Amino acid sequence: MPRIVRAGLIQATLSEPGTSPIEKIKKSMVDKHLALIERAAQQGAQVVCLQELFYGPYFCCDQDPKWYALVERIPEGPTTRLMIDLARRLKLVLVVPMYEEDIPGVYYNSAALIDADGRYLGKYRKMHIPHVAPGFWEKFFFRPGNLGYPVFDTAVGKVGVYICYDRHFPEGARALGLAGAEIVFNPSATVAGLSEYLWKLEQPAHAVANQYFVGAINRPGYEEPWRMGEFYGQSYFCDPRGKMLCTGKRNEDDVLVADLDLDLIREVRNTWQFFRDRRPDSYESLVAP
Repeated sequence: MPRIVRAGLIQATLSEPGTSPIEKIKKSMVDKHLALIERAAQQGAQVVCLQELFYGPYFCCDQDPKWYALVERIPEGPTTRLMIDLARRLKLVLVVPMYEEDIPGVYYNSAALIDADGRYLGKYRKMHIPHVAPGFWEKFFFRPGNLGYPVFDTAVGKVGVYICYDRHFPEGARALGLAGAEIVFNPSATVAGLSEYLWKLEQPAHAVANQYFVGAINRPGYEEPWRMGEFYGQSYFCDPRGKMLCTGKRNEDDVLVADLDLDLIREVRNTWQFFRDRRPDSYESLVAP
């Protein structure tokens, strides 16, 4: 029997301007995503990933401490608990990117993994934190991740997560492949002038080099009041050969659903033996400071 997994990606515009009260923004975005997740489930999705920091704006475009109000504990926080109940009801694996408080004053850009029976499986913390241009002040808000590159055994297979800026680094993408990842999700918030020319280059390359499926999610539209750039949407799935399976809209909310044939992974790996032909004895310089 073929191992077909129907997977979904959700991209969503900001439903309240960033000048609105934070609780109002958060509630509007959570409510919007609940409806979009339901829509994906109605289309038969078995696993769904949301966009980076899904329940608010991309607040790292400024350095206002008020955004610390969005932090939650994982899994004890209200959003994780809500998503656990939803996953259990819909029998759906969920990847939920959030702003995490570990201990008071220590924060991470994280994603919770919830299995289709509602079990909390663990979390990924974004490993690479940018401070690369005005508008991406993530080092003001987050610490670099400290949990490595976990791969989670889920009802649909082995799932890994790589958040936004992580996608520019091939080392973690390889670590996920070596750990057995079959589907890697990359929830992002990235703008046209900075990265659009790379959007459909880097992640298909990761898929080919490591022979797994990639689900890449990007926000759509402009976010007020900052208008720091156009979040250009165009979320997509690609297969282990780097082939695009579907692509989302540029400026609008969208739910993408694609059938991923996990048997293709073995077929491709039998042809291209990249893991077998690695030379780890020659890679010492890759981990030098």
